Amino acid sequence: MKTKKPPISVLGMLTFLLLSFSLTGSMSFAQSEINGGDTAILDRSSKAFVNVVKQAKPAVVHIKVEKTTQGGGGPGGQLPEELFNHPFFEQFFGPQFRQQMPRRDFKQRGQGSGFIISKDGFILTNNHVVEEADTIKVILSDNREFEAKVVGTDPQTDVALLKIEDPKNLPVLPLGDSSKLEEGEWVIAIGNPFGLSQSITVGVVSATGRSSVGISEYEDFIQTDAAINPGNSGGPLINGHGEVVGINTALFSRTGGYMGIGFAIPINMAKSIEDQLQQKGKVVRGWLGVVIQNVDKDLAESFGLKEAKGVLVSEVQENSPASAAGIKQGDIIMKLNDVQLTDVSDLRNRVAMLEPGSTAMVHVIREGREKKVQVTVAEQPSGFSSTEKPMNHKNPMEKYGLTLQELTPELAEKFDYQQGSGLIIADVKPGSPADAASLKPGYLVEEVDKVKIRNLNDLKKAMEQAQKSGKILLRVRFGDYSTYVVLVAK
Repeated sequence: MKTKKPPISVLGMLTFLLLSFSLTGSMSFAQSEINGGDTAILDRSSKAFVNVVKQAKPAVVHIKVEKTTQGGGGPGGQLPEELFNHPFFEQFFGPQFRQQMPRRDFKQRGQGSGFIISKDGFILTNNHVVEEADTIKVILSDNREFEAKVVGTDPQTDVALLKIEDPKNLPVLPLGDSSKLEEGEWVIAIGNPFGLSQSITVGVVSATGRSSVGISEYEDFIQTDAAINPGNSGGPLINGHGEVVGINTALFSRTGGYMGIGFAIPINMAKSIEDQLQQKGKVVRGWLGVVIQNVDKDLAESFGLKEAKGVLVSEVQENSPASAAGIKQGDIIMKLNDVQLTDVSDLRNRVAMLEPGSTAMVHVIREGREKKVQVTVAEQPSGFSSTEKPMNHKNPMEKYGLTLQELTPELAEKFDYQQGSGLIIADVKPGSPADAASLKPGYLVEEVDKVKIRNLNDLKKAMEQAQKSGKILLRVRFGDYSTYVVLVAK
């Protein structure tokens, strides 16, 4: 038996309608209030960006450079030198080609950005913007033009310091603290991309401490998604307080244009460089004299570490601060002056910033035990080329894809090795662990599982022990430097 629903009275219906109207009206009013609040927040945020840009733009400059490049060949001898020297021309026209073709100088023009850091006319920019320039012209936001001179440059960080003479009423950008930057923080890039002066882009800090990018020798980049394009180089990256936190330097691109990844030199690094360039006209860096590499999982296991961390010393250079202090090959550096190290770039950057003649405390793990070593830092030698990056030379035996042979007097002379210092790689099997590790014929195997290898008998004994694990630790040399590598049998 179905139960009937009671009829809805007119009064009940009116009550329902009034209640519905009341609720709807209240919701609409509340929604309006929320939307109004959101708009106010957006408006305040927009005005904040506008105010920062208004304060910063006048101190951002457009840099135009001109340099002389020698050319040859082509109409009027205007073929650029790098193309003129291409082997293609000698291959088809013979070795006399370069002597017969007309040569002449031609002017090459470029442009970039920079920013004023002092009332007396000092300007920070990138080294690659002004490198080898014959003339440098600086154009201010009010269209005043100045000839600038180079106070000093540091190619290893890509920083340059310029100076303009007799400036008046110069706007200045304050320098911030890049160590306080956080991922996700808003930043503003100002520069002259493609010659479009005073262009503004906005984004966030995508990451900090980016290294091994391959742009410069000392890298600790801020990564940002604020659009950076050709011509932005040398311009400022600015935080929400209107302070410079970085120098826009490069972009990652497969097309030559913006793809969402740009890199800036942290202003803390630039400030140290700028100070030295002003005082000395050059940069003096600290130096330990070690060849180092990152510790991966396999190396960590081979050296008895519970986790992959620290920086492995693969070689100690003779007559260096490290050798004088007693740092040894195979030491794993964990800390420098009580600061935990993250990787090779971290250690290199920190050592470079140390004052020559000062002392530093190095925390190492040696044969499973922690040890502190005090080192007196020296000045980095002139013409120094980085030896502190991981090297990809490596080594041993058939199941690892290697064929080794003893070092004959002829081979030792050819490859400039000392006779009896190891076994030379004669062949590397394609697709093998050794091939994957980039080992090549001509590399020298000096140690197997920390045992020196002078001949094939030494190798045989070491390999017998290594067979148990299917994994082997090698020390391999090529040229002046050696490196450790772990090979795992397939």
